[in-house]
Amino acid sequence: MLSPPALSLISRSRICVSALFLLGSSLACAGEVAIGVFAYQGEKVANADWTPVIRYLNQAIPGQQFRLENHDAQSLRAAIAERRVDLVITNPGYYITMEAEFGLSRIATLESPDTPAAKTLGSVVFTRANRDDLRVIGDLAGKRVAAVDPDAFGGYLLAAREMLRQGIDPENDLKELRFVGLPMNRIIDAVRNGEVDAGIVRACLPEQLARQGELRLAEFRVLSHRQDEGLPCALSTPLYPNWPIAVTRHTDIALAKEVAHALLSMPAGSEGPTWTVPADYQPVHDLYRELRIGPYAYLRDITPEGLVRRFWPWLLATLLALLGWIVHTVRVEHLVHRRTSELRDSLAARERAEACMRDSQEQMEHLSRLSVLGELSSNLAHELNQPLTTIGTYARTVLRRQESGKLTPEAVSEACTEIASEAERAAGIVQRIRHFARKRSAVREPVDLAGLAGEARHLLVGMLANPPAIDIDNRLQSACQVLADGPQIQQVLLNLIKNAIDAGRSLPAERRSIHIMIEAADNRAQLTVTDHGVGLDAAQLARLFEPFFTTKPDGLGLGLPICKTIIEAHGGRLWAEPNPDGPGMRFSFSLPCHEPSA
Repeated sequence: MLSPPALSLISRSRICVSALFLLGSSLACAGEVAIGVFAYQGEKVANADWTPVIRYLNQAIPGQQFRLENHDAQSLRAAIAERRVDLVITNPGYYITMEAEFGLSRIATLESPDTPAAKTLGSVVFTRANRDDLRVIGDLAGKRVAAVDPDAFGGYLLAAREMLRQGIDPENDLKELRFVGLPMNRIIDAVRNGEVDAGIVRACLPEQLARQGELRLAEFRVLSHRQDEGLPCALSTPLYPNWPIAVTRHTDIALAKEVAHALLSMPAGSEGPTWTVPADYQPVHDLYRELRIGPYAYLRDITPEGLVRRFWPWLLATLLALLGWIVHTVRVEHLVHRRTSELRDSLAARERAEACMRDSQEQMEHLSRLSVLGELSSNLAHELNQPLTTIGTYARTVLRRQESGKLTPEAVSEACTEIASEAERAAGIVQRIRHFARKRSAVREPVDLAGLAGEARHLLVGMLANPPAIDIDNRLQSACQVLADGPQIQQVLLNLIKNAIDAGRSLPAERRSIHIMIEAADNRAQLTVTDHGVGLDAAQLARLFEPFFTTKPDGLGLGLPICKTIIEAHGGRLWAEPNPDGPGMRFSFSLPCHEPSA
């Protein structure tokens, strides 16, 4: 069974055959289709642009007679309202306005001759090249701007949206907004002559005029310059969909299908423009909504009564959501009261666990310091034995001279002075050891890394019989202030320096030296301890910071893991690598710099 459109076509064909036989003319059977075009540049330009399309449609659809009607904005609206046009070709902005008012339906979108894409409409905001104060659209506040017309899509509206996005209200923030009408060459002349500070024209017009020799692009600068891969022209705005062709509500559906099929089949190399499938005009709706014009002009005059009338479904949904929220809040409040005690108990348990963890950490660090002292105990006994031996020698010398009657005041003074000096030396060694071994709570405060390194060197040198040369090179500027717990960082330094001493203990004197470098790196303070010892192989280096891994016969394997924990607790990093300048290893740690307090 044939559908109604098919039956209509058969009936029409029969009538045409009869007319051809009786009258000898095909014009008697041709239906007339009026295409209304928004001729914003005048009838002459519109005829030149759209006559090829009319000619093509008459060839592609011989059963219809298409004719072109040129209109301005007001007459085109009247023609649609009075059903005097069947199809409409207009710009995207005017299309969505008529779509909302008269129910137009787009069937195809115009393609640019340069770029086969639906999005090819944009605007260019430009100024003279010597205006260094104008670089982006946001610089137009308080300036004079020329445009085509308040309703011009590419000649004003696209740029107006970009002004709003960059914080400029075109109606209030510009010193002058001058609408000069068509042709757009007037805007270019106004900018060139200094009548205005900037102008707005459609995209690709400057390049087109440059090809025709009517301007030099070097004379002007594009504001907020951007480039789209699909369009070989300078832009100041995003691209929007091109012109659509739409059918009115009273247009026959079968005719609309025939026109759409014909336009989409229009060959690219034909005389007229080419068309593609209908584009998404939501960006145009968004533009008009932001500017509050066209179908969204009501947003400029919103009253409470109008809001209720227009948005009552959403207001009802909001009220229901509010009631649901109240019920939910009451239920949640009940649950909160019931679970507060559980949460309080959980927090208390967490605090106890954290306190226990802190105590364990402090205990582990204390044991690490005692471990260092234990490893140096034999050298410590030797260092304490030297001042004690000297004290005993001077004391016996005084006694022998007294027994022999040769004791003089000068001898007594010299002996007492030496005894006091050696006693102070022994007391200093003991005091430093007690201070290092003392158990204490961690306190973060500004520390001097060079000073801590010097104290660690002094402590180790005082405890060793034949200490190696330890030089400190401080290149850290005063602008980098480190907040840390001094004794903990000193503990790390003692471990690293002692490991360096152990690495070169059996080597010649020239390879036992240790170098400490302190410098700034990427807003961090970095301290590096370099030795020239035997070094480590790749397998040992990979496991160096594992607990209980050690390369020493009598080592526990806890020193470096504890050092790593201390540095990471300070927000820093500890690492090891082979010495790049020779044999040995290089241990480094970094700590973040803090701005000095005012």
